[in-house]
Amino acid sequence: MAESQGTLYIVAAPSGAGKTSLVRALLERSEGLALSVSHTTRPMRSGEEAGVHYHFVDRERFQAMVAAGDFLEHAEVFGNHYGTSRSAVEAQLAAGLDVILEIDWQGARQVRAAFPEALGIFILPPSRAALEERLRGRGQDSDEVIAGRMARAVDEMVHFDEFDYLVINDDFDVALEQLAAILTAQRLRQPCQQQRHADLIKSLLGTA
Repeated sequence: MAESQGTLYIVAAPSGAGKTSLVRALLERSEGLALSVSHTTRPMRSGEEAGVHYHFVDRERFQAMVAAGDFLEHAEVFGNHYGTSRSAVEAQLAAGLDVILEIDWQGARQVRAAFPEALGIFILPPSRAALEERLRGRGQDSDEVIAGRMARAVDEMVHFDEFDYLVINDDFDVALEQLAAILTAQRLRQPCQQQRHADLIKSLLGTA
């Protein structure tokens, strides 16, 4: 069986839409699927592991990687820098793995410029009320903080139409099945199957 080039998936969502939980569940149930591990300059938090949650680097190293063009996308968030390694993603794809990038719409634009064939999936909440409820969490944040989070979420959601697929996370299990269906459908596309089963096809056609 020939080694098939993997597919790069960009998964984005507003905070509170359940993206991280859905991606984690998808990774647990899907073979041949990997999550890209980003580089960051922020300090490691309790319970985190280098190379698993992030590749932790200092600012000097990060800037050197930016200058060398080592990142598919990078951004500064709350004073810390985050970036996706181009070489790591390319190596995973070449090994036949499908790769998920959990990034925002701005990062998605950068990635699509380098990987036009990447597929984008945007996850939306079922309603504003549901989103606000999720953002409130344990009720420890003020109304002002929640209002700010809601405003940022709307700013992110207006970019949903830049993505190839749209999943509404109303029922978690249904949304998870829909994400899995996207992966399955892509893997069954003729070019992917032809590459993956080249030897079989040659033998069936008598061209082996």
